[in-house]
Amino acid sequence: MGRKPPEWEEPSRLERLEALYARGIEPYGARYQVSAEVKDMLADFDRHLGERHRLAGRLRAIRSHGGAAFADLDDGSGMLQLHLKSDLLKEDFALVALLDLGDIVGAEGELTRTRRGEPTLEVAKLTVLAKALRPLPAKWHGLQDQDLRYRQRYLDMIANPQVRSIFRRRADVMRQLRAELDAMGFVEVDTPILTPVATGTAARPFSSHHHALDQEVYLRIATELYLKRLLVGGMHKVYELGRIFRNEGLDSFHNPEFTMLEVYQAFADETVMMELTEQLIGGVVERLCGSPVLTYQGTRLDFSAPWPRLSLAQILQERAELDLASLGSEQDWRKAAGQRGLEVEGKSFAKVIDAFFERYAEPLLEQPSFLTDYPLAISPLAKAQAKAAHLTHRFEPFCLGRELGNGYAELNDPIDQRRRFLEQEAARGAGDEEAHAFDEDFLTALEHGMPPAGGLGLGIDRLVMLVTDQPSIRDVLPFPLLKNRVDPL
Repeated sequence: MGRKPPEWEEPSRLERLEALYARGIEPYGARYQVSAEVKDMLADFDRHLGERHRLAGRLRAIRSHGGAAFADLDDGSGMLQLHLKSDLLKEDFALVALLDLGDIVGAEGELTRTRRGEPTLEVAKLTVLAKALRPLPAKWHGLQDQDLRYRQRYLDMIANPQVRSIFRRRADVMRQLRAELDAMGFVEVDTPILTPVATGTAARPFSSHHHALDQEVYLRIATELYLKRLLVGGMHKVYELGRIFRNEGLDSFHNPEFTMLEVYQAFADETVMMELTEQLIGGVVERLCGSPVLTYQGTRLDFSAPWPRLSLAQILQERAELDLASLGSEQDWRKAAGQRGLEVEGKSFAKVIDAFFERYAEPLLEQPSFLTDYPLAISPLAKAQAKAAHLTHRFEPFCLGRELGNGYAELNDPIDQRRRFLEQEAARGAGDEEAHAFDEDFLTALEHGMPPAGGLGLGIDRLVMLVTDQPSIRDVLPFPLLKNRVDPL
């Protein structure tokens, strides 16, 4: 029949596949109407005794006993035992010998209990829906190789059913955020993923070439400047929940592709956005965990509002004896870092300031907190403070010393914004690949008048890590980016 197996196929499985074809059975079936999910029946099984149902799922175990067999069917919601008897299946009982672990089947029959009380479906009709040509991971040991779990997430979900619950919880987080924002009158919008300029934050973008337009394009590194264009256009409460792409390193808290929520509200400021942050994150935690308190990797965290507000400027003044007003240039910051033994050689300006944060501020931010009063030098889109022009109306929410997001009172002065873009462009020319790009189109929008506004960005993946108690961002992404393997799976 021209079906030559690749080297990886098990010959016995392929032989059983050919045997199904020989019997006139299509082993890769079409639509199968399911009448219920296993979890719903198991929740109150005795109420369903005697009912006839059609179930579909993957075979996780097969135990043959002469003229009968038992099998465990996993439909993704739960596991139910199938009883396969020759007197019920008649000529179709021969199919049992052609089944393998991992095959997907449809089973129709009556719900009953065995003599030992095991919930069971007495199968009267069996349908092969998909023949598995590769074996599943060993039942008792599961899929242990961490790299393989990420590469073959489908196997991870089969071998470790709790992984499926993480991704369902992820969907719950996004559903809750949308519900909260929609109830407050915010409008969800879509902005471009491919952009002519990578703007909205300081980050290195991924680039490509659009052949029809014959121009360079970039995967977005933020949605901010497009959302603020909508403020100019009169949409005063907007948000976007979408994918962001940054050409950066990978670790337990960073993946080059991640999900970000950005929210903008006209006539608001950073105080309003901090309160919104408490409401959004606190609401997610309470809704999904049953309380504003959760335990993450052994640490008890309380997300009850209000969260402490800590000034970065004050922390550096008190703990590092650093007066931010005296640091007017990047060279001033580098000199101060050297005097305090911070390793900043070869690092970007933003990373230099991060070194101060990690040494002096991070240890203070275990419980949910806001860090405020960020330097103007690393906040090119935030409004400057009237009484301290070297600082901005910017905040970042933190937990366990890790940033959960970013927010501020938005800069809406087009002349000041142009000046800051020019400073960032000079930094790019000096070799800082993460400096903010110049965006003339955004300046044109700003020159038409943007209302005062507050903005907020939240990292969804890190929030999901908290509510699912997962140690790595890769554990909450269905398909994290991995280095290509040279050896075959």
